[in-house]
Order: sequence, then structure tokens, then C-alpha cells
Amino acid sequence: MTTTPAAAGIEPADPSERGGTRVDGVEVLGALSPSRVGDFLNCPLLYRFRSIDRLPEPASPAAVRGTVVHRVLEQLFDLPAAERTPAQADRMLAPAWAELKEIEPAVATMFPEDGPEITAWLASCHDTLAKYFDLEDPTRLEPADRELYVETLTDDRLLLRGVIDRVDVAPDGAIRVVDYKTSASPNEMFEGKALFQLKFYALVLWRMRGVVPKMLQLVYLGNSEVLRYEPDERDLLATERKVLAVWEAIRTATERKSFEPRRGAGCTWCAHQALCPAYGGAPPPYPAAAERATPEAGSPAPPA
Repeated sequence: MTTTPAAAGIEPADPSERGGTRVDGVEVLGALSPSRVGDFLNCPLLYRFRSIDRLPEPASPAAVRGTVVHRVLEQLFDLPAAERTPAQADRMLAPAWAELKEIEPAVATMFPEDGPEITAWLASCHDTLAKYFDLEDPTRLEPADRELYVETLTDDRLLLRGVIDRVDVAPDGAIRVVDYKTSASPNEMFEGKALFQLKFYALVLWRMRGVVPKMLQLVYLGNSEVLRYEPDERDLLATERKVLAVWEAIRTATERKSFEPRRGAGCTWCAHQALCPAYGGAPPPYPAAAERATPEAGSPAPPA
């Protein structure tokens, strides 16, 4: 799922971080969302910059486009089925963009006001949204939930949480977890990485509802493709083991105050390259509050 991007001077925020540090009276050791797991696996130093240092990041036109399109797709299902048309969705884009600018005024600084850049960007939003109707017919769908916040606590008192774009429930109770992507679908080599987010959500839903979701579905609007996967308990248990292993690695890095950079494709557009030792930079001093905190029971843990 695409979340509201951080604009200049605004700390990056994951919608799943709206949870607290106590669940059903139990003090949690820490919390993880799919985004934060992905950050650490891609680059431990990026995890530190986003989750511990809380460094601001500039708004990205691609990420903001994803946010606006997601908002329209969420609101589309508030309408009666017959009104969920491409033309109606098109009319909803401008209000969604205005709403985002009101929430995060700094996103408006991405483009000169009323210039050709904003015109071209809005046109790209319209084109991306139009592709949705090539893949699904929203007049035939009645989602059970949209933008659903989910959380569960593992036996190790690690809070797993996230926000699911859409949950469909069939008459027989079968659950489909749907995530919209405004990017293009990955090649086969990277499908497993793309599916991890939905397996994470499926794990949390399974723990919450006692039912393994029947279908995981990634809707790629960038190139009009849909990736589907049917998980089973073995898949979800393996996902849980992977998440717990990542958490242990985060605990170790936190104790040592050592988050190493990892070069990869993401370095090209990383907002923190100037602070990265791999590119001749130096990270800021480790936050004093983080030095006092340890991921032990009763102490503040690294953010999700």
C-alpha cells in the first residue's frame, strides 16, 4: 500500500504506527509493519534514519500520485454501485488532491503553481486511475473493509500491525486481501518480495480472525496487471519466522547502535544519500533518547 508521503520538514510516518505500546494490557517489546521490515531488509541504515532518527524526507511526485489515487479508490466504494464509473472517479481526483494539500501543505511545493509540471502530473494521476477500471469492475464489488488497521501480538510480545487497502469477504466467508500499487508489476525474480507485504497482512488477519485468507491480490495500475497468490498456514508461519528474525536483528543493531548501510537499487532515489557512509557521508549522532531505550520489557522500543 502507498502511504501519505513525508514532505519537506515532515517526519516520515507509517499509517500503521497509529497503535500504542500496550495491547490488551500487555507491554509490547516493539512493533513492526511491513514497511519497516522492508526498510531494514533493504538497508539497516535506512531503517535507522526513518524509525530512530525520524529524518524528514521530501515529497515524491510518484508517491504523492499513489496517495491521491488510493484515496479516490477508497472513496469510490462510498458511492452506490451504479455510480462507481470511470467518469465519477475522474471527478474525484481534484478533491482528493485538495484534501491532501490541506493535510500536508508542503506537498504543494513539489511543482510551480499552475505550471506545466502540475498539469502533467495531474494528467498522470488520471491515466493511472483509468487503468483500474481495466482490471476490476467496482460496480460488482462490495468490500468488507477499506484502509483497515490490523494488529496482533506475537508470543514474544512483538506487535505486528499494518493498514490494508481493501478486504473482500465472500458469502462463504473466504477472505481476499487486496493492495493497490500505482507502480508497474515486478518481474518474476522479485514477485516474492512484492508478496511479502500481503503475506504479513494475511498473517495478522489469521491471528485476529482465525481464518487464513483465501487470496492475496496485488493490483498494479502502472502496467495494468494483477498478481494473485493463495497462501496456506505454512506460508504464514514462514512469514512470522522471517519477521521475528528481522526483529532480532533490529534488537541487536539497537543494542550495538550499529545500523550498516547496504547498497542497492534504492540508493538511486534515497533521500539520505548525503548522510550515508557508502557515499562518503556521515550519519547524525545517535539520538540520545534511543541510546537510553532498549527493546526490553518495560522500556521504549525502536519505532515500527
